[in-house]
Amino acid sequence: MAAGNTYEAIATQTLGSAAASVTFSSIPSTYTDLVVVMSLLANGTSNNSDGLRFQLNGDTGSNYSATYLTNSSSTSVSGRESNATKGRCGNISQTTSDVGTAIAQFLNYSNTTTYKTVIGRSGNLNSNFDSNVFTAVSLWRSTAAINQIVFSSSSGANFPIGTVISIYGVKNA
Repeated sequence: MAAGNTYEAIATQTLGSAAASVTFSSIPSTYTDLVVVMSLLANGTSNNSDGLRFQLNGDTGSNYSATYLTNSSSTSVSGRESNATKGRCGNISQTTSDVGTAIAQFLNYSNTTTYKTVIGRSGNLNSNFDSNVFTAVSLWRSTAAINQIVFSSSSGANFPIGTVISIYGVKNA
């Protein structure tokens, strides 16, 4: 019987107060990939979606790019970002009392010879029954091993109380 990959919990943050960003630091380099699972509460600032962003290792330079596709009940949008200061890994509903889920995979995050690829997916059903799905592939143009991830929204709006973000390491068994 062949051995498979296993997920190992690294850290979880549940927000007890609203926060503009959520940071995971001192990420060990002992895994092959990272998987981040997020239960995202809406920030209630409008009736739209807000982008879910990430920065790695404190890099605020224009070293990120992304290709994305999003679809709601009425509209599909695709796009590309080049030389951005943050990567994209999902959308967050802004409609009060909505809950969404996002999953981001940081592939080969500890490899020091390749750029880092991040695959993000998210979805939510708005209280006005408008579903929203999002997928993106981002690239961080750095060969450094990832040891810190900071999540924020495109608009700068806070993550509300009760938002839960968990990070897992994929261990090659």
